[in-house]
Amino acid sequence: MPRKIQDFAQESLIRPVLVNVGRAGAANLDVLQVVEYVKQEAKMVYLLECLQKTPPPVIIFSENKNEVDDIQEYLLLKGVEAVAIHGSKSQEERQYAIKSFKSGAKDVMVASGVASKGLDFNDIQHVIIFSMPKEIEDYVHQIGRTGRSGKTGIATTFVNMNTAEQTLLDLKYLLIEAGQKVPPFLTTIDDPRAAHGGTLKGCSVCGGLGHGISNCPKLEDAKRREMASHRGEDGGGY
Repeated sequence: MPRKIQDFAQESLIRPVLVNVGRAGAANLDVLQVVEYVKQEAKMVYLLECLQKTPPPVIIFSENKNEVDDIQEYLLLKGVEAVAIHGSKSQEERQYAIKSFKSGAKDVMVASGVASKGLDFNDIQHVIIFSMPKEIEDYVHQIGRTGRSGKTGIATTFVNMNTAEQTLLDLKYLLIEAGQKVPPFLTTIDDPRAAHGGTLKGCSVCGGLGHGISNCPKLEDAKRREMASHRGEDGGGY
């Protein structure tokens, strides 16, 4: 669960409880994850090469809505049938994009991470992550658009020097855990937590990636509930 959602829940709910089904942040093992180091200025050209890996339908994710529009425009100029969806699109534009992509009239959907949440498409062959999200859980959600119902899929992710080191570190551990190939440029990234007794496979309390024991949401939730129970024993109440 993204940290912002965790913080919102803690501020808005009374005695919230975090429930993990399986290991938090675990990726679908039916998805072949390919991580490529691509310079920022070379992304568009390499994107066309990636589209040749599989037949459609293909989803391309970007964290920036302006970039979403740029990608769609570039693909259209190259003769690729593409639609785009992000938060600034009108309801009519979003409905058209979804309908034409689902029907097969369009081969590619370019989407922002936020706009894509809750959308469900069948038989997605390939997911391309044009810009890596900051939260590893968002990455897991995005690659999970393919490899469904027992079918296999491919997820290609572009990273470069603009990608945060902690994000790359989480990605490295996710690939290792899923038995995927770890590219050489990721193997050279060291975890600073390891020198202080930290875990190399995420939090040892909940197993989640992107945090350690010191800021584990499950541990924080347990502490809050314990403090609340102590206040009740001291005569507090409604």
